[in-house]
Amino acid sequence: MKRRFVYIIWFIALLPVLLLRDYTPDNELRYLSIADEALRNGDIFTFTNQGEIYADKPPFYFWLMMVGKTVLGSHRMWYLSLLSLLPAMVVVSTMTKWVRQENEEMKGNAALMLMTAGLFAGLTIVVRMDMLMTMFITLSLYTFFKMYKGEATKSDPYLFPLYVFLALFSKGPVGVMVPLLSTLLFLLYRRKLRTWHLYWGWRSMLILLLGCGIWFTGVYIESGSEYLNNLLVHQTVGRGINAFHHKRPLYYYLISVWYSLAPWMLLSVGIIVAGMVRRKIQTEMEQFFLIIILSTFVMLSVISSKLAVYMLPAFPFFIYLPALLLKKFDSQDVWLQLSLAIPAVALAPALPITVFLSKRDDTSFIGIPLVYVAAAVLSLSSLFVLYALLRRRQLREPILIMAFGILLSLFIAGLAIPQLNPYLGWSRLCEKASQLACEKQRSDYYVYDISRAESMDVFLKQDVVITTRDAIVSNSLAGLLLLLPEKTIINDVGIQSVILSKEQHVIGKYVIVVF
Repeated sequence: MKRRFVYIIWFIALLPVLLLRDYTPDNELRYLSIADEALRNGDIFTFTNQGEIYADKPPFYFWLMMVGKTVLGSHRMWYLSLLSLLPAMVVVSTMTKWVRQENEEMKGNAALMLMTAGLFAGLTIVVRMDMLMTMFITLSLYTFFKMYKGEATKSDPYLFPLYVFLALFSKGPVGVMVPLLSTLLFLLYRRKLRTWHLYWGWRSMLILLLGCGIWFTGVYIESGSEYLNNLLVHQTVGRGINAFHHKRPLYYYLISVWYSLAPWMLLSVGIIVAGMVRRKIQTEMEQFFLIIILSTFVMLSVISSKLAVYMLPAFPFFIYLPALLLKKFDSQDVWLQLSLAIPAVALAPALPITVFLSKRDDTSFIGIPLVYVAAAVLSLSSLFVLYALLRRRQLREPILIMAFGILLSLFIAGLAIPQLNPYLGWSRLCEKASQLACEKQRSDYYVYDISRAESMDVFLKQDVVITTRDAIVSNSLAGLLLLLPEKTIINDVGIQSVILSKEQHVIGKYVIVVF
């Protein structure tokens, strides 16, 4: 299959979501708010969130967001989505080029599998810096391997540490730790640790230290030692040893990896485990991929702060290592057939499950024709996968059917995004609130029981006021606008009694009350 054709199909499948979706309230709006605050304050190296120090993330991704707003005049979803989509395309392209020499036949299937692997597919369109970091990590590991094999260009010894620094500068210490651990462990395994200086010698150290020196000096000049201490100590030691956010047990990734790689989890993990047990991981490339997976898995498990997205740098290798190994197995083995059949059986009832969920009060908003069609495509493609497995007992065709079925479902569901946006984000809610504020001559926006509502300032162009239940029940919000979830009103008789006689506007799952 032509590689260019695969990328075009992937892009078209994601296009409706790239153009039509709203920002998610949890992280995306917060990042936009932080970028806006930096632009207002004239900050470059340091950031604040509602006036509080925000040293959680390095500057590079925020710079890209700030450049986008400065050039385009406002935050545009298509531009921000490209900051994840383009790095994802580079990751897939780099991995495909990397394995081409050892398994030309499976490279197209591997690309499709990675494009449609649960969390990788989701992070391809989400406004987060994880995919950007993963791109630089993948490029650094690929460059290292070229140097190791004696195939490096003249620029590769400089590009290798530059990619590592940019990975660090995109997300944080993991950007350095993944390449450092995996390359040194690989050299140790190959009994070539004495050559470490060829990759991590004075040239690499100079580039890394120079980049960090400029960064940390800029931080100190701009915001002083308190911010620098927060960046270097609180965000590294604090997250690594005793996390203040996202603290999870040691075994967390043993669970999350299964849904993160869906629907390819059984096939990928099964082939990797079988390859280890049967000693089929023999080439240097296969061994390097396995070491990347295991070292990243163990390192992230030891770190106290855990989220499923943190494992993203290992996902390309979780997919492409099985692609390398598949030729060493009989595709008609029952366990290989089941590794695709089980996910297909799980996806087959997508349509009846969607119909069932649309009848529930809390998920009734999904009950629209395009969502039903997307679910029907997913169900039918899963049935075709089962039929293909039974008919030919080969894996190539079922993999293609499942991957293209997922991409078609994403495309159709993406067309439904405008109808789903009021339930997914706040742009429509804030647009209506701004309109009412102008019509009713209200100057402030009060919010109750909405998590991270302070990020609404991206749309409202001013800070919201977080109010209390007592203030609402005592009817002390005269002359104001109140935004709150509809379920809060339903579940609170006291609030109901106060706002019953007020003008109300329902936007998705939220209500605007005019006091």
